[in-house]
Amino acid sequence: MASAVVRWIGGKQFVGIDSTKHSVVLSTADEGVGMKPSELLLVALASCTAVDVVEILGKKRLTLTALSISATAEQEADPPWTFRKIHLKYQLTGPDLTDAAVAQAIALSEEKYCSVASTVRGKAEITYEYEIVKGD
Repeated sequence: MASAVVRWIGGKQFVGIDSTKHSVVLSTADEGVGMKPSELLLVALASCTAVDVVEILGKKRLTLTALSISATAEQEADPPWTFRKIHLKYQLTGPDLTDAAVAQAIALSEEKYCSVASTVRGKAEITYEYEIVKGD
């Protein structure tokens, strides 16, 4: 079972701790310290799919030397400011990466393996694009 604890540390600052005792500081934008909770959702989505893509490409015995995923989102104008559209832009570097392998790895993650994408997809449209940078 997944679990997490969020503790208030003062002002509008909090610390979130996961089941493996890793932590992240969260706050409102005006605090200037920590991540905004809504943007932490974007980080969760991007990192969830990143784990999958790295693993899938590794199983294909393809060399991945760098991976970056940028997440942008459109939110409703009124509370609760629900995300309606989320776009992920993958940038992958590796000497033997192919369009077919990368597209398949991303699709498998987005459609089958990423629990965050599966959960968020009920409310937000998730789109993606990728760029392969040849290199070592």
